[in-house]
Amino acid sequence: MIRMASILVLMALAGLVPLWGAPGADARLAKAVRRPETNGWVFVHLEGSPATIGFQHGYLLAPEIREAHKRVRLSMTHESGKSYSFIRKAAKEVLWLRVEQEYREETQGIADGLKARHVNLDLWDVVAMNAMMEIAGYYLPWLDRNKGRGTAPDHCSAFVATGSYTTDGRPVIAHNNWSGYLDGSFWNIIFDMVPARGHRILMDGYPGLIHSGDDFGINSAGLMIAETTITQFHGFDPKGIPEFGRARKAMQYASSIDDFARIMREANNGGYANNWLIADRNTNEIASLELGLKNVNLWRKKDGYFIGANFPVDPKLIQEETTFTGDPSQSPTARRLRWERLMAENKGRIDVEAGKRFLADHYDTFTGKIDPNERTLCGHIDLSPRGSKPWQQEYGPAGVVQAKIADDRMAAQMSFAAAMGHPCGIHFKAAEFLRQHPTYRWQKGLLRDLNSGAWTEFQARQ
Repeated sequence: MIRMASILVLMALAGLVPLWGAPGADARLAKAVRRPETNGWVFVHLEGSPATIGFQHGYLLAPEIREAHKRVRLSMTHESGKSYSFIRKAAKEVLWLRVEQEYREETQGIADGLKARHVNLDLWDVVAMNAMMEIAGYYLPWLDRNKGRGTAPDHCSAFVATGSYTTDGRPVIAHNNWSGYLDGSFWNIIFDMVPARGHRILMDGYPGLIHSGDDFGINSAGLMIAETTITQFHGFDPKGIPEFGRARKAMQYASSIDDFARIMREANNGGYANNWLIADRNTNEIASLELGLKNVNLWRKKDGYFIGANFPVDPKLIQEETTFTGDPSQSPTARRLRWERLMAENKGRIDVEAGKRFLADHYDTFTGKIDPNERTLCGHIDLSPRGSKPWQQEYGPAGVVQAKIADDRMAAQMSFAAAMGHPCGIHFKAAEFLRQHPTYRWQKGLLRDLNSGAWTEFQARQ
């Protein structure tokens, strides 16, 4: 009987039977669903109050959170030189103080779900994971000001287009995630969230995070959202609201571009400073919100495009808040030039299939060659002969770990397409890389293969 009960619980976690139908299942899991892995992705449906959604999250994704946490912990301590106890303390005493009650309850719910699955991680481990970008790239450099200027790394390539640039005149948005392969290989969760308040959300995400983290998603109010980081950024306000709370709140509660900008600006702490690309399918308008700490810029249009490749745009922001030089041999500028050319060459023909090609592009504008490396839209920092400072030296093998795209039709149906791994189809093999690059053996045992999967469309559960 015990064995049969265990089998039913495992079947429930695989989405083969309802969780509430498994013997001993918690009532909070009644509306939760986890589907079998599809082309490298894990789809979960979460629904209810903040605490309930958090519990479902922690319970359903407990194995992934446990394994992802090992990588996040190693990455954060290696990168910063700080102990993990120091990082946990910062999460508790600096960032948690400004997290809104709704997201405190959800974060605690994740910890409760982990406890129910006998995973030995607590609330402060979960908070540290949610703040992994802010602590390592913004708070710690701010704390050590003499070493901290210009340390924010490059993350992601993206575009949003509408009007005369797309095939049907309606918005298209696309994004690929640049991360270290050590932890980035876990960015394979599709979250379908129905919170008790606010809008329904379909987003990609990371196990244990209440926000997307790389911030691609759509909501039921008609917003389509992506972002890329502002590279070489410095600045942090410990009295502000953490970015992970503001990003989640904006995706959940914003009904317009103005709403989104207002929420992201409110008590902005400068952590994880981004250029946000947004489309409102109700108005056919797109926008770029360049969110620094001192300088915030909002541009919008109903005909045209915005692109992101980690480059800052506003001259005042560049001067006051970055060490960015615009060097064409560096990744952000090289990718910006490539985006501009692709947008011009494909005006009137941009759709989902075109966007998929863009995200897999290997043209290096600096050398004028097809050569997958850190300057191409489909980033392969591990294949760069230069080693790509500071990325590979600090983080080990890195580059694109997944990609997503949606058009107006898909967003109306609460769906988007996603490809795990490099969208170009090149696989990353951990053992082979470590044999060739023994410098990174500190990742041995945790660095895993990153295989490229087929494009797959995911839709919110009906």
